[in-house]
Amino acid sequence: MSTSDATRPSISVVVPVYNSELTLAELVKRLQPVLSGLAREYELLLVNDGSRDQSWQVIQRIAAEHGWVRGINLMRNYGQHNALLCGIRAARFDILVTMDDDLQHPPEEMHKLLAKLQEGFEVVYGFPEHEQHGLLRNLASCATKLAMERMIGAARARDISSFRAFRTHLRDGFAGFESPFVSIDVLLTWSTAKSTAIHVRHDLRTTGKSNYNVWKLVVGTINVITAFSTVPLRVATLLGFLMAFFGTGVLVYVVGNYLLHGSIAGFPFLACIIAIFSGAQLVALGIIGEYLGRIFLRSMGRPVYAIGETTGADKRSSNQHEPSKP
Repeated sequence: MSTSDATRPSISVVVPVYNSELTLAELVKRLQPVLSGLAREYELLLVNDGSRDQSWQVIQRIAAEHGWVRGINLMRNYGQHNALLCGIRAARFDILVTMDDDLQHPPEEMHKLLAKLQEGFEVVYGFPEHEQHGLLRNLASCATKLAMERMIGAARARDISSFRAFRTHLRDGFAGFESPFVSIDVLLTWSTAKSTAIHVRHDLRTTGKSNYNVWKLVVGTINVITAFSTVPLRVATLLGFLMAFFGTGVLVYVVGNYLLHGSIAGFPFLACIIAIFSGAQLVALGIIGEYLGRIFLRSMGRPVYAIGETTGADKRSSNQHEPSKP
């Protein structure tokens, strides 16, 4: 091994795949020269997350043609972060890079993330200056990141992106994590506070359409908040106290009005008070129900993911890879 090779890192790239049969070949074609120039050893893990198209067949063909590509086929669709966690746990090299399967994260920008890691950071996010989605999608994405920052304490949450690089040893901090509700970004905060973010190029999707919509982002936000934070329970408690004080104030007003004027407000006022208290109770019960539901799911032993089959050179020597093609 030459001196220049000894100074280069070993890199595992993890890509969750969902209905991306049209982009995978181009992704691998662009990744190979980039990784060959950046790393002394490298691998690509394509984790098929229950795709409904021919993505797994494409992954099998690519893995047969390229010894540095490994494929993992999950038994059903578990979600992007669950698939990422599966790939992260299967990675073999010192640095992990995660990216999407739609070519919106240019492989040619990977060197910027790795250069930032060399400055002493342990997690580096590559985020676009301008989100290239619709208005509602952008608003939902911002709300998700703001919730993570405010409620979970995830540093720089508004700058997070699925295009990230981090040191593989960080996965030791969440090795025992088994909840079916996964957020890779929250799990990384369990292991380190040395994270940063940089601007990278963000390309437009050339084929197909995004698998994320506003509703999925809203559901994902709720899952992250209730799976990793007790803030909603505290909000419910605070709401209960506020309603109790409000009810006490109303009672004082009614009694005082009766003593001074000999009359009590009629049915509409009473109905409003009942509605307010009923609403507060239902909100509190709903939040508590979300947590009880998650405890129930964990008690069932529901897996984070389940691997159906794998393909690629799992037994191949890890210090070999294809030469860069001109």
